[in-house]
Amino acid sequence: MPTISSFYGIVIKMYLREKDHNPPHVHAEYGNKGASFYISSGEICEG
Repeated sequence: MPTISSFYGIVIKMYLREKDHNPPHVHAEYGNKGASFYISSGEICEG
């Protein structure tokens, strides 16, 4: 799970490979909070 960006304490990680879990999505984490977003639609999938 590569980190693609980090700013103001927010860490953005991207999942693209099948082994990471499908469908492709992005995780945004801030402290102990987090959310996941589908890349194709931008919709929140978790968090």
